[in-house]
Order: sequence, then structure tokens, then C-alpha cells
Amino acid sequence: MGLRCGIVGLPNVGKSTLFNALTNSSKAQAENFPFCTIDPNIGIVPVPDDRLDKLSEISKSKKKINTTISFVDIAGLVKGASKGEGLGNKFLSHIREVDAIIHLVRCFDSEKIQHVNSKINPLNDLESIKTELILSDIDIILKKLEKNKKKLLKKEEISLLEKSLKSLNDGKEIILPEAKQERKFLSTLGLLSVKPKIIVCNVDENSLSRGNKYTENIKENYSNERIVIICADIEDQIMGLDRNERESFMKEVGLDKTGLNKLIRAGYDLLNLDTFFTSGPEESRAWTIKKDTLAPKAAGVIHSDFEKNFIRAEVVSYEDFIKYGSMEKCKEIGKLRIEGKDYQIKDGDVLHFRVNP
Repeated sequence: MGLRCGIVGLPNVGKSTLFNALTNSSKAQAENFPFCTIDPNIGIVPVPDDRLDKLSEISKSKKKINTTISFVDIAGLVKGASKGEGLGNKFLSHIREVDAIIHLVRCFDSEKIQHVNSKINPLNDLESIKTELILSDIDIILKKLEKNKKKLLKKEEISLLEKSLKSLNDGKEIILPEAKQERKFLSTLGLLSVKPKIIVCNVDENSLSRGNKYTENIKENYSNERIVIICADIEDQIMGLDRNERESFMKEVGLDKTGLNKLIRAGYDLLNLDTFFTSGPEESRAWTIKKDTLAPKAAGVIHSDFEKNFIRAEVVSYEDFIKYGSMEKCKEIGKLRIEGKDYQIKDGDVLHFRVNP
């Protein structure tokens, strides 16, 4: 599984510029007028991982395959989008399947770039986005509760939908229930307001290292949310440089990580994701899983048959693999462990699965 993120925000806040920078492409139009992005843009990006680079080098692998992160950029949302205003509402369906939503807000002043509401107020922008996502979810639940469809629902499901609808009508986001079956049922609806979110503040170059009054207001009012500060224009410049130029430029502007790396880290932390590796002469590859995933389930990420035919996992820590150079060497000196069905995969594990044919 790769991480999938949808990018939402008001028109003209830098979504398309950020999308182009993150995906190193020019798919999305980026102009100074609302509704510039008409069709949703989807970009799939390899997740940079120095550990995979080193494993591939040590194993002399013919191929190196990174895990991926996908970004979906839709048209800017405006007040009333859920009722058909602007262009954003018709594209909300494109982000219903994502794992997390990036709420991009403009946190810089500029007379050259117009704001859809004529005034820079990131807190109001975030409320506008939240409201439109809630209204969109209300519409989905109401349709699910229509008489002809209601007959197909269980009593517990109707109760859960009605409870969720009340929360949304009160302007509150739905709190996912603890019960596994209830969570699973809600997840099938593609509700947007329940998805984990990352608030991304798009600032100017001068505010990149320390933030500004806008980012401070967001931190104060959204202290429990994950917040990432990015300058979309700088990211766009970074992605246009080769590796050596990139490092020099980042040092010059005071950046130790690219916006892509910041978002990946925030997304992995938010969704409790880990990475395990497989490595050998043919291929070194990174795989994304949920934290504490059991070995058979992790094997199933490679191939569905591996989960049901799982026998055992041969496990070496990343550090030991790098130190001794191969699974075989680790086995010789007692650094390779044999783990069964109850083993919880750790971030950085290098694995070889044994399965029934």
C-alpha cells in the first residue's frame, strides 16, 4: 500500500503550484485566477528513503523500487461548493478514497495574487473548507437514509448514521467509533470530514524558517492538528534543480528537508505507518504497512497468496543488514531471527517470507 493524500483548499492558495512541486511535474495549471485547475490531477511520487538506497547498493540489486505517495489536486473549493457553487464540489468524489487530506491555506500577503475572499484569513479559510466537507458528508448520509435504501441497512447502521448526521448538523466532525464493525461501515461511505488531516501553511520565502502571524494563529487554534509550513514557490524551484544544486539551494534558504519529505513524515506519523524492506541481487524494495502489522498480513502486501500460505518470516534489522552485508551473513553470525504468525513487523525490518507453494 502507498500513502494517498488529497489536496483541498480555496482557489488561488497555491494548490497547483504545490502539486507540481511535490510531483515534479507541470500537470496542474497554476495561474492567478480562481478555478484554474478544472480536472483533478493525480501524481504518484516515489518516497525517498536513504535506507533503501543503501540496501540496494549493498545487495547490488538490479532494480530499486521505492514505496509511493499519491497526491490528488482538485479544483478550489468555495463557499457553497457542496451545493454546486464553483467547481470544487463535483471533484470531491475524487478524494473520497484517499488516506488523508491536506488542507492547504494561504499564509502570505501579496497584491499580485488575488484571494477569492479579498482578504487573507487562514482561520476563516480552514472553517470554509471544514464546512464544505461536512455539508458534502451530510448529503451522502441523507442519501443513504432515503426510504428505498434504508430497507437495506441494519438497525445498528441506521442508528450510527443518524448519530453521525446529528454531529454533522451541529457543525462537528464525526468521531469514529471504537467498534471495529461500525468503523468499517463508516469507512465504506467515503466520508471526508472523518479523514485524518494535515494543515499545510503556504508561506512566502521570508516566513519559511520562523513562520508569521498567520501560522502562529493556526498553531494556536489548531494545536491538536499536524501542521506543516511550506513555501510552494520555493518547493517548485527546488524540484527544478539537480541533486547537488538542490542541496546548496536548500542550505541557502535555511531548509534541512524538502516539503515532500515533511509531508511524508507527517503523513506516516498521522496514519501510524511503517516501512519494511526486501533486498537481494534481483531487487531491493520498500513496502508500506500499518504499525504493528502481523507478519502474515505484511506478507500479503507483497502478494495476497503470501498471507494465506504464510509459514514464517526471516527477519534482520536494517542496521545488522548494513553491517554484515546480506541475509546469509546475518544468518551465519546469529543475527537472523525466525518469526511466526504473531510477530509484529518493526520499521526498518529486512524480511524474507517463507510460504507454502
